[in-house]
Amino acid sequence: MQEYSIGRAARLLGVSADTVRRWADAGRLPTRRDEAGKRQIGGADLAAFAVALAAGAAPGTGEQGEPYTSARNAFPGIITAVRLGDVAAQVEIQAGPHRLVSLLTREAVEELGLAVGMEAVARVKATSVHVDLA
Repeated sequence: MQEYSIGRAARLLGVSADTVRRWADAGRLPTRRDEAGKRQIGGADLAAFAVALAAGAAPGTGEQGEPYTSARNAFPGIITAVRLGDVAAQVEIQAGPHRLVSLLTREAVEELGLAVGMEAVARVKATSVHVDLA
């Protein structure tokens, strides 16, 4: 299972490393110490926490409550679900407060070895983009 440093987890969750440390110190996010004594977060634990965090986040706001005005094309995050069909597959990525769902072939999922808890980047291409002010 993949593990993440406090800093990497912070980037994936869209918060500061200090915020992740506070969550870990409060027991909200389980960590373990590696051989060097640094805290690590298991991929499955981080994926579950990302989903729970997003469910409780105020829509349309960032960590400090500032409004989002536009989304970027690349969303680094953590895979929170993989559903395989006979031919197609569905992959969910939690990128900070954003939940992205991608439909792709089962073959692509298997070739990439996609699994819950892995780090991934969702790239979005659209013919029309709408920007709303908060």
